[in-house]
Parts: sequence; C-alpha cells; structure tokens
Amino acid sequence: MAKISFQKSNSAVWPWLGLALILLIADQFTKVLILGYYQLGDATHVTNFFNIVRVHNSGAAFSFLASASGWQRWFFTAIGVGAALFIVHMLRSHPGQKLFSFAMACILGGAIGNVIDRMMHGYVIDFIDVHYIGWHFPAFNIADSAISVGAVCLILDELLRVRRSRA
Repeated sequence: MAKISFQKSNSAVWPWLGLALILLIADQFTKVLILGYYQLGDATHVTNFFNIVRVHNSGAAFSFLASASGWQRWFFTAIGVGAALFIVHMLRSHPGQKLFSFAMACILGGAIGNVIDRMMHGYVIDFIDVHYIGWHFPAFNIADSAISVGAVCLILDELLRVRRSRA
C-alpha cells in the first residue's frame, strides 16, 4: 500500500514541476532577448512608470553583497541549488496542498533561473525597471517575480492554514 501512495505523490509533483519549467523558460528566454538587444546600462522608456533596462546583479536581492570580492557568486549558487533540492522534496511531501505547491513551484522556477545566470555569467540579468516620480525600484527579472509571487503565496497559505486550525 505504501508503494501506491508513493506513486500518487510522485505523479502529483509533475504538474508543479511543469509550472516551474514554464517559469524557468520564460525567465531565460527574456534574458536571452535582453542580452541580444541591449548593452549593459541601455534602457528603453515604455511608460511613465516602466522601463526595460539591462542591469547585472552580482549580489542577491536589492544587490545585497554585490560589491563583495566574487565569493558571493558561488555562495548564492549553492543556496539556490540547495533551495531547489529542498523544494522538490517539499513538493513530493505535500502533493495535495495546491496553494503551497503553487508557491513552491514559483520559487523553484525562479531560483533555478537565477542559478543558471550565476553559473553562465557570474551575475543575474535584471531588466524590469519600475519607477514613480524619480524613485526607482531595484531592477528585477521574471525569476525574481516568480520568487516574490511564491513567497506571497506561502504567507497566504500559512495564514489560511492557521485560520482553518482555529475553526
């Protein structure tokens, strides 16, 4: 009987891995376009609150540790690989939790997208520039967006779980 349950949880993970793959492909495709059409620092004004730019981030979120001596490339790569392995384990362990699995798949796709950048280039390619009246949010990419959506969904999933346990 345990073997059947393992097979069910194993097959339930494939749609979530598929979502992660779609996000990864979208992320890498857009980065290939940016690398092909933009030089470092180039920008295109799209709207009064949105630009497309080419930025290289050798650090983590908000350029954390970007000015370090180079060790951060491998540190953040190792964290990304470790996170990916942990997320696949979590997806296999919680196949019936749809919001949780959606969140994990988003984070997985984004984490792998940024790990690929670090391995291939030594930095993450960012290109989305959101701004308002002279204030610019740090540039980001599809992978960062997927990770952020996943994090928000994880928080929502936990809030809903706590709410259900109190009822």
